[in-house]
Amino acid sequence: MPKVLIIEDEASIRAVLKDILKDQKELKLEVDEAKDGLEAIALLESNHYDLAFCDIKMPKMDGIAATRVLKSRHSHIPILGLSVTGHGYQVEAMLQAGAIKVLTKEKAVDELYDAIKMAAR
Repeated sequence: MPKVLIIEDEASIRAVLKDILKDQKELKLEVDEAKDGLEAIALLESNHYDLAFCDIKMPKMDGIAATRVLKSRHSHIPILGLSVTGHGYQVEAMLQAGAIKVLTKEKAVDELYDAIKMAAR
């Protein structure tokens, strides 16, 4: 069963994404959560993940720094960024850090399935 990590500081957004991912019956995903980049790094030291969703703006360690660290240690894991705006220097920095795509939080629900398929390729 593929394992997904949601890295997001807002509990309500984590819950929505987790529900959507678990409702994807054809994908049969196991989903874990981290509230910031530091927690995500700790989880990745003891677990294997096939995909990660990572918010750009978070306390303690933002998504850009977390993506850099995660990609340097686990380069095989596709990371999909999450952003409020979907454009600007932070989105570019997230892509340069190693994210394969950045989804806006507003459209993430609609784009999630296609993004997962893209990451699987």
